[in-house]
Amino acid sequence: IMPDNYEHYITRNIKAFYKKRLFSPIIYLLLLAILWVVLPLGNMLHPHTMEKEETLQAAYQSKDRYTRTTFHDLRFTGYTSEAYGRTRGYYYYTMRDKQCVIVLLTPRTCEEGLPSIASLTVTGRVVRGQASFQALMASLATDLDWTESGISSQVSEYYFSEPDYHVTATTILFIVYFSTMIYAILYILTCLVCIRFPVLSPPCQNLVVFGHPAKLLAQAEEELATLPQLATEDMFITEHFFIMTSPDANAVVPIQEILWIYKHSTLHKILWYHFSISYTMHITANKHMYVNCPKNTKSDIDGIMDYLAEANHNILVGFSEENRLKVEAVQGKPFHIEKFYALLRRKV
Repeated sequence: IMPDNYEHYITRNIKAFYKKRLFSPIIYLLLLAILWVVLPLGNMLHPHTMEKEETLQAAYQSKDRYTRTTFHDLRFTGYTSEAYGRTRGYYYYTMRDKQCVIVLLTPRTCEEGLPSIASLTVTGRVVRGQASFQALMASLATDLDWTESGISSQVSEYYFSEPDYHVTATTILFIVYFSTMIYAILYILTCLVCIRFPVLSPPCQNLVVFGHPAKLLAQAEEELATLPQLATEDMFITEHFFIMTSPDANAVVPIQEILWIYKHSTLHKILWYHFSISYTMHITANKHMYVNCPKNTKSDIDGIMDYLAEANHNILVGFSEENRLKVEAVQGKPFHIEKFYALLRRKV
């Protein structure tokens, strides 16, 4: 009888495998939550509706900088905002709550600079005037024969900018934000299900093509716990199963279903310094099952391959075009997705 640490060994490793994979999506969700708090993402998604009596300064200071509001009696100042050699907006002015405010509209909204607009409901961003805004104030002061301090006392230092609410960029941002968030949540839920019910994990459910996954898993667990035929660090052979429990993947394959095994080496290096060689064993089984066993030593791989070849004399050993054609004759032509995976493996 083998030591107790092989009791439910496959199940324990599947649980450990998915527990490790909880870390990255949880950190990513925390990062998304931080971004939601730090950046005005909520305000961008649902712009604040600014009432007529609410000032731009009040909206800015309350962090409601992305707003939707209605302006009346807009007048074109004659000045535009340029960026990268293109006109990004046209400056208008209007009276709001007994104060003159500046409104920057996109060329499309104002039809390339209409002289006046009676009423306009628009979504944009409340911006505090910087250098370009101060230059506009200086130019308006010259046009009106006012002093800069005089016009500053009459015009709000905050202005409304429609071009600063980037509709396309905002849409793309939230599509990426919510789609990746949903993916991370679904991945976490999948991991939790696999931790709670290991038999529902992909390594076990892949056995459905050979029989009942729960029964086959129980049989593999029992054989591994009582009498494993061969064991390496993360690969095992029992009477009826090949079992892999590595940090990269888990797999359970009935030996009688294996068609082809072969290995290839990977040279690991940093710049010009070669520091190690690892070996990957590839297993092709019936029903289009494929298992890769990476990052192993040559002696471990050779031992496993020799034992599998002895346990099932029908297994083809070694990579060759002849063996590939024999497997294809049994399996049929590979699915398109399998061809894609094979291409990726060759590229890597």
